[in-house]
Amino acid sequence: MNLKMKIKNIAYIIISGVAISCKVQKYERPQIQMPEAFRNDSIVAEDDKNIAAINYKDFFKDPVLVGLIDQAMIRNNDLQLALKQIEFASLAYNQSKWGNVPVISAAANANISRPSDNSMNGMMAGQFMGKRYMEDYTASVNISWEADIWGKIKGRKEQALAEYLKTQEAGKAVKTQLVAAVVQGYYNLLMLDTQLEITKSNLTYADNTLKFLIKQQELGITTALAVQQQEIIKDQILKSIPAIESSIATQENALSLLTGSMPGKIERSGSLNTVLSPDRISAGIPSELLSYRPDVKSAELEVRKSAAAIHVAKMSMYPSLNITAQGGVNAFQFSKWFSIPGSLFGMAAGAIAQPVLNGKQLKTQYEQSKVLADQAEIMFKQSVLKAVGEVSDALVQIQKLEEQEKIAEGLALKSGEAVKKADVLFKYNSATYVEVIMAQTNKLQAELELASLKAQRLNAITVLYRSVGGGWQ
Repeated sequence: MNLKMKIKNIAYIIISGVAISCKVQKYERPQIQMPEAFRNDSIVAEDDKNIAAINYKDFFKDPVLVGLIDQAMIRNNDLQLALKQIEFASLAYNQSKWGNVPVISAAANANISRPSDNSMNGMMAGQFMGKRYMEDYTASVNISWEADIWGKIKGRKEQALAEYLKTQEAGKAVKTQLVAAVVQGYYNLLMLDTQLEITKSNLTYADNTLKFLIKQQELGITTALAVQQQEIIKDQILKSIPAIESSIATQENALSLLTGSMPGKIERSGSLNTVLSPDRISAGIPSELLSYRPDVKSAELEVRKSAAAIHVAKMSMYPSLNITAQGGVNAFQFSKWFSIPGSLFGMAAGAIAQPVLNGKQLKTQYEQSKVLADQAEIMFKQSVLKAVGEVSDALVQIQKLEEQEKIAEGLALKSGEAVKKADVLFKYNSATYVEVIMAQTNKLQAELELASLKAQRLNAITVLYRSVGGGWQ
């Protein structure tokens, strides 16, 4: 092998090595040590399906509620904005695909000038062309293309793709939040309906007790103080009714806005006591959050985008090869403008540009891109921690609210029996009116608290559904 061939082989090896090292590196997910299970995850069996994979139409059983969510998915303005952002990013990504395509432009120029008679151009025009003005007609096609030697253009395409995918995940995140907001608003509305019903029922009971006390006062069996105390109890119950009705109207307005409608009444067919909870509630395993939860996936896409940005910043310090070409027709007389082949002209050129001294701007941009990549990775890890924490919180809330609800059911039952006993004993002078009033107050509080706990448990299940990434399918 002669010296010339050796030099060619060595050059080939060096160029190939540099080219390989400058390719866009394949993305690898940052290492995160995920726990095997969520804290307090003792609600379901291991073989249950992760609720994140269940569509909201199958997860929630109330047809009225599902209808509200369907309407929100179509008409909610926040979701519509997110979808428009996806559309915008899609156009940017499609544009990035044209980065390797030559830029082609066409131009047609007609220049007529009259130089000074005392200038060289003026004297030459008069001497050689016999006229005092000069004409120049050109029609050309220009082609410019940057060779993507180092994968810089491909890196920009990777950035655009990551940004596009991020907008998709943002849209999914809006959907999960929207589903949770509609469901929680609906359950709160049912709770308020139940509390209003309980309050009105207790008002009726308090009114009957008041009438009975008035009769006893007329017969001289009880005092005016007992009647007055019962009137206070009745008025306190009566006062709470407008407050509950106001909360119902406010909640209906909030649900209307979520569904993209003007504030108005929300029709509902069931009650808080008839709401069917999901048959099985499984949060799956923590590692599944990386696939189901939109905000976690969006944070990971930012890491992927920043990795591509590092490559682009690094390759910007390398030489760039630009190839240009131009061709068309040119003539000094309009009549000969398109005279083929005499008016044809063409040219081609290649240029290599290498940054030499730019005040360390490219180097600084490269170092900054690495810092941004580190930040993106930290934020990704933080989003995973937050997601695992939210799921763990929701699991313990469900568990403890179920325990509280069971106790509250017993309290409501006992307080109801206590009211009945107090009534009977009071009629036979075996109990005081104070005991009757206390029994009524305890009954009202126990029933209202039970309704609140039922709604809280249903809302905690909804929070768990959102926390694991469900609701966007």
